[in-house]
Amino acid sequence: MPDPTADLKHHFRAVRDPRIERSKEHRLLDIIVIAICGTIAGANSWVDIAEWGSSHRAWLERFLDLPHGIPSHDTFGRVFARLAPQQFQAAFGAWVATVASLTAGQVVAVDGKLARGSYDTHHGHAARRMISAWATHNRLVLGQRRVEADSNEIEAVPELLKLLALKGCLVTLDAMGCQTEIAQTIVDQGADYILAVKDNQPTLAADLTDLFERRSTSDWATWQTDYHRSVSKGHGRLEIREVWMVTDPDWLSYLNPKQRWPNLHAVVLVRAERHIGAKVEVGHHYFITSLTTPAQRLGRAIRRHWRIENSLHWVLDVSFREDDSRVRVGHGPENLVVLRPIALNLLQREKTAKRGIHGKRLKAAWDTDYLLKVLTP
Repeated sequence: MPDPTADLKHHFRAVRDPRIERSKEHRLLDIIVIAICGTIAGANSWVDIAEWGSSHRAWLERFLDLPHGIPSHDTFGRVFARLAPQQFQAAFGAWVATVASLTAGQVVAVDGKLARGSYDTHHGHAARRMISAWATHNRLVLGQRRVEADSNEIEAVPELLKLLALKGCLVTLDAMGCQTEIAQTIVDQGADYILAVKDNQPTLAADLTDLFERRSTSDWATWQTDYHRSVSKGHGRLEIREVWMVTDPDWLSYLNPKQRWPNLHAVVLVRAERHIGAKVEVGHHYFITSLTTPAQRLGRAIRRHWRIENSLHWVLDVSFREDDSRVRVGHGPENLVVLRPIALNLLQREKTAKRGIHGKRLKAAWDTDYLLKVLTP
């Protein structure tokens, strides 16, 4: 049969084997492929992956050599604990670049997530935080980068963005990404940005608050602005969203006097009013952007950013039980965090099964023909 893992093998072949030659009983590519297949099929730990591999040995031998059978769970743990995460992430990114076609204008949401179960109190290791880039239309993870223990997300985000092909895309970040260096990196990649503004940029936040508080004055009518209002209902909720956008060059010069923000073309206020029964919540959110498109499109793009919470972070927690993982040794937690998005991307690309990710994982565990479809959509 044709090898359904040939594409994965091609891209992960560049990952350097951390073991000394005499200790290699199992090929590194076999270990990686079994780990990916097992994770697709519902395995959430090294023990689970080894058990899945043992129960599917005959099927795996159709396209893997397996000269010494299926590795033990200790072998999986040791290898992934020593595997250089930067190489594993780079191979993941190279593979994604061949399967994800990003259309112009697509929203790429960048956000961080803490793998809560990866802390190691005994050795003084905090839980790992990873930055992910999520293509909201393709519903694929484009890349990941770990936030180092002695660093922060502000340093990790540019490193991740530089690895991605973002030309023509729209990159969205929450307030932690509202930094001039990050904006410049996005522009240098040929992309546009929408950045949330909060108190981490106190002067800019105060100026935006002052600007949009003037929208009821007579001066507002003389400025270059756009406005959009939308109403949505569902599940007992009523939400009213209003978007104000200012592209007035005088105001932009005032807000960006030293041109620190590259290609700053508009500032935005989103007022969200939510009714749940008798309870009413109102929030005001400010953004800066390199776009000049209408307020309606900006409002849609801002809403799409939060799909990363429901379509990625929530899925990793609920369907892959990421926060329950107790893998702690070496680089194991970080590499396992990369394994899950590989499996998630493959499951997302498979369209014949009309089920959620958890259901698809169960189906892949029960039916190797379906697992083949996931591996070769």
